[in-house]
Amino acid sequence: MSRYTGPRHKLARRLGISLDGTGKDIKRNFPPGQHGHNNRRKISEYGIQLQEKQKLRHMFGLNEKQFRRTFDQANKMAGVVGENFMKLLESRLDNLVYRMGFAPTRPAARQLVNHGHFLVNGKKVNIPSYRVQPGDVISVREKSRGLQLIKDSLESRNFLPNYVTFNDAALEGTYTRLPDREEMPAEINEVLIVEFYSR
Repeated sequence: MSRYTGPRHKLARRLGISLDGTGKDIKRNFPPGQHGHNNRRKISEYGIQLQEKQKLRHMFGLNEKQFRRTFDQANKMAGVVGENFMKLLESRLDNLVYRMGFAPTRPAARQLVNHGHFLVNGKKVNIPSYRVQPGDVISVREKSRGLQLIKDSLESRNFLPNYVTFNDAALEGTYTRLPDREEMPAEINEVLIVEFYSR
């Protein structure tokens, strides 16, 4: 199954979570559609686990195969599986481009990476799922420094996570360490996702 390219506002309302991090996609706090107001169905335990998995998957814009592969890699690592899984997702290049403020949303960051606007340790990388290691430096290519989208996004950035440092003059950021759990999305209950895949 390919990546979801439909209306993200409807998806955000159905899942009850802001997928782009701005909060603009979830102005109404009920599901979309004619019967969204009256949707009082009781959700099964499986349904709750599935919904939590879909929240995280759509938040990072992955298809099911990529998402499952990342979970399997986290399962083989030492430590808490759910936290490892979220750390692997946070270490994706497109996510770090978004976190550093080069792009206003993750889909925009994904497109910028795809178009080859970024360097990792001085080498061009155009793979959004590229796993950045702690200590790696992400910078904008010389030819792409004049892009209006990047300029506007950096000007409107109001938050920078503690696990990245940023040099405004050089337009480059460093992924200093893996994030702690409290620095990752609080609205996600990763335990339910582990339960979903452990059935």
